[in-house]
Amino acid sequence: MTGQDLDPHTPVVVGVGQSSERLDDPGYRRSSAVDLAAAAVRAALADTGADPAAVATAVDTVAGVRQFETSSPAAPAPLGKSTNFPRSVARRVGADPARAILEVTGGQGPQHLVNELSATIAGGDCDVALIFGGEAISTVRRFAGAPDRPDFSETVEGDLEDRGYGLAGMVSRLQAAHGLTGAPSQYALFDNARRARLKQSREEYAAGMGALFAPFTKVAAANPHAAAPAERTAAELVTPTERNRMIAEPYTRYVVAREKVNQGAAVLLMSVAAARRLGVPEDRWVFLPGHADLRDQDLLDRADLSAGPASVMAVRHALEVAGVGVADLLTIDLYSCFPIAVSNICDGLGLTADDPRGLTVTGGLPFFGGAGNDYSMHAIAETVQRMRAAPGAYGLVGANGGLLSKYSAGVYSTTPGGWRPDRSATLQAEIDSWPAVEQAVQPDGWATIETYTVRHRRGGDRFGIVVGRLEADGRRFVARTVDSDAGMLDLLSTGEPIGRRVYVRSFSTGNRVTTGDARMDELFPPPPNPLA
Repeated sequence: MTGQDLDPHTPVVVGVGQSSERLDDPGYRRSSAVDLAAAAVRAALADTGADPAAVATAVDTVAGVRQFETSSPAAPAPLGKSTNFPRSVARRVGADPARAILEVTGGQGPQHLVNELSATIAGGDCDVALIFGGEAISTVRRFAGAPDRPDFSETVEGDLEDRGYGLAGMVSRLQAAHGLTGAPSQYALFDNARRARLKQSREEYAAGMGALFAPFTKVAAANPHAAAPAERTAAELVTPTERNRMIAEPYTRYVVAREKVNQGAAVLLMSVAAARRLGVPEDRWVFLPGHADLRDQDLLDRADLSAGPASVMAVRHALEVAGVGVADLLTIDLYSCFPIAVSNICDGLGLTADDPRGLTVTGGLPFFGGAGNDYSMHAIAETVQRMRAAPGAYGLVGANGGLLSKYSAGVYSTTPGGWRPDRSATLQAEIDSWPAVEQAVQPDGWATIETYTVRHRRGGDRFGIVVGRLEADGRRFVARTVDSDAGMLDLLSTGEPIGRRVYVRSFSTGNRVTTGDARMDELFPPPPNPLA
């Protein structure tokens, strides 16, 4: 198929852009998230090869990705924020769209918006769509308490389709009550379960995490937009030091997403008809032949805590829709907030850590930077540029949100082709039919450890979190250790805890787990019997 044979409603990516600044850069500007997103949009408009002003005027839909400070009801914004992020950015670049969207929280957002708005364009309900995001976390952290801090507050009028936080099912009260509130401890449950499934020692698994991410650091070191452009060895990534402290076992700081970034990215979509009308050269067009969006069960409902099957299904389906296989891909970018987010897809697709194509085009979230929910916008921008440089090739972007929960995948190529609907709704119905594991909210009795982590606080304090199964009926529970229980902490920090027999008891303050019933009585002496 040639460009002339295409349905005029066929969606194409015609422009991508990125922006960034580091605190120690010459000419550092203290840019806000809006400023960084707008700079990326200007780059995307120029990237079309058409008149940027004419393209901006033609934009009928804008969609913004949430910043950290707008991703939950309690998130602070010490320097202020825009009341209408999408329209703040649009106003800066001369766009006045009829529709403005603020997407839900989650790293799947950029790819999901590309998938969704491409389908909207294909259906004739949109002509030119601009998607963007920006984070100024480094600047916010630096100046939050400074007397000369900038004011990022903006009040912008205009309609806004605010889709809400989208946090339902991400963190339950039960999880929060037992310390499962941060992404490192939640994701650590997956990686520790995977290590046990692979029957690897702690040392073997740590070496594998290092080998997985060491090539990412090389890519980041060569990326001008990277927040941490330093090449590191596999051993350096996983060896605990004062600088590379343990956060939640098995994670050191170097193998988790780096949130201190100042980065923005943008993607411009339009119909083939609009591209021709606005004079966008065909050598700028990149198609989306494959796409999928799926959501897994809530964390404690899943039968297997060592994998995320819905994420793998999403990538496989995107490839199926595109009509290509893993071997046909020239580039791959897998969301890399934690090692399991990458290894889960690798396990499902048969990829290895040393794949010569690499598993990132940016450098990944720990090294390029975890630009909040917007990381994958940068991956899309890099992928589009590489597809233009290799006409006919295919590139994959996998975008993850939640706890291996929400996954959006996209396949990109310059090969002309009409819009192909996906079957995500059918696959989602299948996922939704999977039985949920029965849970014990107030567990009591002997149990077996299913997975775990140990959280390390600054200063050296630590506590353990256990997900286990009751011996009596197999129900799953979550519990935490008592801070003073050195024996239980030692059990979780040495050897193989998974499969070990432990004792759990419920209290008004939550569920506690230790090495046995006698030890539980020592930690929580039963009240005296008044009749004795």
